[in-house]
Amino acid sequence: MVVYGMQLPVQSQSTLYAEAWEAAAGPADLLAVARAAEEHGFDYLASCDHVAIPRRLAGPMSTVWYDPVATLSFLAAATERVRLLSHVAVVGLRHPLVTAKAYATLDHLSGGRLVLGVGAGHVQEEFEVLGVDFERRGAVLDETVDALRAALGPEEYPEHLGERFAFKDLGQLPRPAQERVPLWVGGSSPAALRRAALKGDGWLPQGDPREKLADRIQRLLRLRAEAGIAAPITVGAITEALYVGAPGWDVGRRTLSGSPEALAASLRAYGDMGVHQIQVRFRSRSRTELTDQIAAFGTEVAPHLN
Repeated sequence: MVVYGMQLPVQSQSTLYAEAWEAAAGPADLLAVARAAEEHGFDYLASCDHVAIPRRLAGPMSTVWYDPVATLSFLAAATERVRLLSHVAVVGLRHPLVTAKAYATLDHLSGGRLVLGVGAGHVQEEFEVLGVDFERRGAVLDETVDALRAALGPEEYPEHLGERFAFKDLGQLPRPAQERVPLWVGGSSPAALRRAALKGDGWLPQGDPREKLADRIQRLLRLRAEAGIAAPITVGAITEALYVGAPGWDVGRRTLSGSPEALAASLRAYGDMGVHQIQVRFRSRSRTELTDQIAAFGTEVAPHLN
């Protein structure tokens, strides 16, 4: 069974994927997109995480990066079912108790809809200004994940004794509504794949092309089996950009477009290679065109996915 979710527009505006209309968009547009996604069966909405972007990267990355906790909390009050994914939270930038407080509150307020996606991060200046070791960010993330497992668990007074973080006898309420918050690990490097296999409830590849994804999924499952982990893991994929129907404008040569049946047939290949959830993105020239695409996907493409 393959489900589908989407990264929210507007909240991150890298030139690699943002559409022109997003530059002038704001909260009302986020609300409209979130409500459309929920109405049309999307499993989750996702929001990115960056604290500050250095000038050297501001061209391609932009400096528009909404805070994920604030953004997802804002949308939680306007939705009822759709899950709320941080894709991804750079949790190594913050003490685990700070992260746990924010995301536990989000899960509590949303009625248990949080999926915590985590990643190592890549912007060196962002780490340096916050006093975090950039070169050791992988090791920091590994321990942060362990600490978050404790801090987001059911105990009012969680405990973790590690090399970098140690806490006990410090209470945090409210607890998450979920007994176990799903933790999905992002990234496609060998270290990220191993981290997902050994520590994650899910894996979020970083836009792996189809021809590489199947082998990486098999490696993920092999690492997990070798470690004796029997619990299932949710495998994700980010699809090509999509446009349901005949676009009538230049959507780019790498965009998949066409009839709902043809799109579904192409996307079913992800399920065949072991993917459980696909993150879709639509080309659009306005909020209305995007919500129309969301509706078309949910009503015309999704019924043919499985």
